[in-house]
Amino acid sequence: MTVGLVLAMLAPVTAGQLAMMDSAERSIAPATDEVVVLLHGLTRSRGSMKRLERHLVRAGYRVVNMAYPSAGQPVEALAEGPLAEVVDRCCRAQGTTVHFVTHSIGGIVVRAYLKEHPLPNLGRVVMLTPPSQGTELADRLRGHSFLEALLGPAGLQMTTAADGFPRSLGPVDYELGVIAGSRSINPFFSRLIPGPDDGVIAVERTRVEGMTAFLVLPYSHTFIMIRSDVISQVIHFLQKGAFAAEGPHE
Repeated sequence: MTVGLVLAMLAPVTAGQLAMMDSAERSIAPATDEVVVLLHGLTRSRGSMKRLERHLVRAGYRVVNMAYPSAGQPVEALAEGPLAEVVDRCCRAQGTTVHFVTHSIGGIVVRAYLKEHPLPNLGRVVMLTPPSQGTELADRLRGHSFLEALLGPAGLQMTTAADGFPRSLGPVDYELGVIAGSRSINPFFSRLIPGPDDGVIAVERTRVEGMTAFLVLPYSHTFIMIRSDVISQVIHFLQKGAFAAEGPHE
């Protein structure tokens, strides 16, 4: 039963999606000096961020919707490889402001990159359900060879240990808004996670020291990025540096 649930929740990348990764990303470019880089979650594709991409373009941003092998490499390699290449190619022009919007493990990739490569032209960052302090699922699935292969190196790094990779990144020093989900569509996984959760990550484990704003909305981990009010909040934070309605943050 555990294997089936993991497969259903993680929706692994198909062969067709992998074939598209040689192009690395797709950029939609209205006339603007503000770029938003989108990073999808573990084993997902840039298609999962497509609706968000369309709304950001309508709001006037140039959007780079990355495709990257999220389950194929450790976080450090994803940050120094695919993400670094996109930033160097699309976001270094004088006068350009670069923002990031991420889902799940994409937020950890961005934190890893910005820790080593502070950007003088960095704008704002929004993370949707990031495992900022890891997730109990990564703790529980370790030691199962098939599931470890499915999660890949980056997924296995998302442990809740005090010396685990997410916690090693430390506090952020840029404008960051975090949106957590509080509704689960997977009661089996939720039994493994303490407190309110989105079916993959506990609400409290999405928090990161130094964040600017924090918001909890009643959506699941898998589909939070397609919800209309989530998209509206993302755009509001990119424009204003705050959510339209904020919860408490530390």
